[in-house]
Amino acid sequence: MVTFLICVSVLLLSYFTYGRFLERKLDINFSARVPSDKYYDGVDYIPLSLGRTFLIQLLNIAGLSPIFGALLGAAFGPVALLWVTLGGIFMGALQDFAVGAISMHNGGRGFPELVGKYLGPRARIFTGVMTMLLLLIVSAVFTDSPAVLLSNWTIVDKSYWIAIIVLYYVLATILPIDKIIGRLYPFFGILLIGMTLVLVVSMFVGDYQMVEITSLSSIGNMHYLKDKMPLLPMLFVTITCGAVSGFHATQSPIMARCIRSEREARPVYFGAMIAESIITLVWTAVGMCFFGGVKQLGVVLSECNGSAPDVVGTICTKGLGPVGGIIVIIGIIAATVTSGDTAFRMARLTVADFFKIEQRSVLKRVSISIPLFMIAFIMTSIDFDVMWRYMAWVNLILAAMALWMVCGYMRHHKRDYIYALLPALFMTFVIFSYISGAGGMRFEYTQSLIFSAMATCSVAILFLFRAKNPLKES
Repeated sequence: MVTFLICVSVLLLSYFTYGRFLERKLDINFSARVPSDKYYDGVDYIPLSLGRTFLIQLLNIAGLSPIFGALLGAAFGPVALLWVTLGGIFMGALQDFAVGAISMHNGGRGFPELVGKYLGPRARIFTGVMTMLLLLIVSAVFTDSPAVLLSNWTIVDKSYWIAIIVLYYVLATILPIDKIIGRLYPFFGILLIGMTLVLVVSMFVGDYQMVEITSLSSIGNMHYLKDKMPLLPMLFVTITCGAVSGFHATQSPIMARCIRSEREARPVYFGAMIAESIITLVWTAVGMCFFGGVKQLGVVLSECNGSAPDVVGTICTKGLGPVGGIIVIIGIIAATVTSGDTAFRMARLTVADFFKIEQRSVLKRVSISIPLFMIAFIMTSIDFDVMWRYMAWVNLILAAMALWMVCGYMRHHKRDYIYALLPALFMTFVIFSYISGAGGMRFEYTQSLIFSAMATCSVAILFLFRAKNPLKES
């Protein structure tokens, strides 16, 4: 319990310390004109209140990963709490805040366009392809998953729930952001917060009260498949969105077009990431406590073939009571749906930005959106585990690209960027170690680490010494 509380306290404290440090480094100007003022279009560029922009950003980034990833990551033991805390501050919050601020300073440009400006046109094309792939995977997964949950908890067939969810996504993607998303997200936000509070209360007063099984004295790899799941890189691949996520980088420009003042950037971006890290900490701690310890969690995961949804179902039905279980399930559905709708919306905006298609016209918004919905619907037929694995490595690649882009921005403005460079190097190493090991190439572990170190050094040299060829200013 002490370790958990310390981690939460450190996350909250970072908002007032590291968050202010980044505010200065990113040249946040409280009096500067923002994109919602300069480029108001009544569709995507619309000023929204701080409460709404914060909740939209939080719900955009808090999908299934802070829940499923946290429970799977809990199998590694208390070291997962360290990763969520330190990663959430020095990687996730840095990335989200920086990408959001840089987007504001560039007229609300999307993530691939920012990469193109600060890392060059080839990086723009690569990031654009990876962004669309991730957004479509997320859209498909977050269409199918809530439909499965709803069909399991009601008498309505899954296909009907998919139809309802898709209809909502269509409206949320095409209509102005203040018509659907701006009005429903406060309600969804209450559900997400309610879910978290139920879990926190249950940890202290429930049948599985939180004991000091999360002590850092037992730090190390406690995974039940230790030989197949080495701490590096698998912990950092398993828990992503609660610590650092490329998906967040794709979402931050949405709010860059709605923030009313740069003064609101820190609470919206840094604050929302810290809130998500706390949610992830809660689910990680619950995973380690609910079944009586990390080893017992490993037994449960082994019995259900590592299925996080099955573990969630067990916790909700057997540990939280009927009311608490329903609140948590509804919160999970809300978190999932509110990432799916903005994934579709950002996919539309990414295509529009890439091909310079204005979005005031309803017809143009529809013409871009229909093919995206068709592709995502086809992708819902792909096995969930396969989709989740692809989402994991694409997500990591975009997280690294985001951190390198931040380095490029700082270099462009002749500012110190060591605090962004170190996370960029670390994430690049994680990606190469995953791809060369468990993720595909199947190198022996030591060979994988050597290969990853050499590949990471090559990327760093490429960044430091290759001539940059940025896009022309629009």
